[in-house]
Amino acid sequence: MTPGSNGASTPEDDDPFGYLYADGQARGAQPPSGGYGYPNAVNRVRAVGERQYGQQAAQAPQQPGQTAAYGQVPHQGGYGQPSAHHQAPEAFSGGAPTTRQAAHGGGGRGRGPNTKGLLIGAIAVVAAVVIGISVAMLGGDDSENTGGDTGASSTPSADGSAEPSQSSSEKANDDADAELPKIDAKALLLGGGATTASDISGAKADGGTYVTGFNTPGASVTWNVNGIPKKDQYRLYVNYGVPGKDANATLSVNGTAQTRPLNMSNFAKGPEGDYEKGWTNTYALVELNKGTNTIKISCEQGNQCDVNLDQLYLVKE
Repeated sequence: MTPGSNGASTPEDDDPFGYLYADGQARGAQPPSGGYGYPNAVNRVRAVGERQYGQQAAQAPQQPGQTAAYGQVPHQGGYGQPSAHHQAPEAFSGGAPTTRQAAHGGGGRGRGPNTKGLLIGAIAVVAAVVIGISVAMLGGDDSENTGGDTGASSTPSADGSAEPSQSSSEKANDDADAELPKIDAKALLLGGGATTASDISGAKADGGTYVTGFNTPGASVTWNVNGIPKKDQYRLYVNYGVPGKDANATLSVNGTAQTRPLNMSNFAKGPEGDYEKGWTNTYALVELNKGTNTIKISCEQGNQCDVNLDQLYLVKE
């Protein structure tokens, strides 16, 4: 077969593109008049835009004898005018609209995202986190304080429960407030001619008993004190009665005599010779050991011992 020959008996022996070659054009080859493919082919290729949405598009009119080049779509109207073959789908009936509908109540302008609502939500979340952290910290502070040293340790009791023991400051207060020993005249150890009597009223000891006969050198009363809580300084109080004149005696603690005599003056200002109106008291500072101590009041040489002894008792200094 030769280029441009259209007289072949079968389509496969024909060259549909013979008109493109110089020798084919010399033999009179013509471009096909019925679309692409073999000359006079029944199957036609539709131009771009010919298939419409929802309806059959009108065939674009062609000039007699005019054929569309490969890939070329003829335009209707002037330059820049839309072609019937290139109209958007929404231009035809049944096509879906693509333009955005204006928001209700708006002026044709779409609204953006609600950034104000998002900001408020973010602030609420941050506030909740801060509150949670604060509560956790306060709870942690409470647990630490509960487990810390509060000044009193706890010791287990017999049933396994813990009972708080006293702190050092509480023990000191208890020691100060604890009632220290005291003694009546009839319980004292008498020596050197001292004896007891109860014929003069006004004595505070049980039964009104007091020690008399003390106005003799060598006479003494001794008190063996038990239950002293700790080594410290205490006040020794002495209840006594004088016949309207001053008296004194020697005070010894644990075998050691004090340098100053025990002052038993007429503080009651009773008249001379009246023992009943001369009852009063005095005190002296003594250094005692923890536990048991010995306190002695004696009439020694140089003392004025015309006195009746009633009670002795201790007070924390």
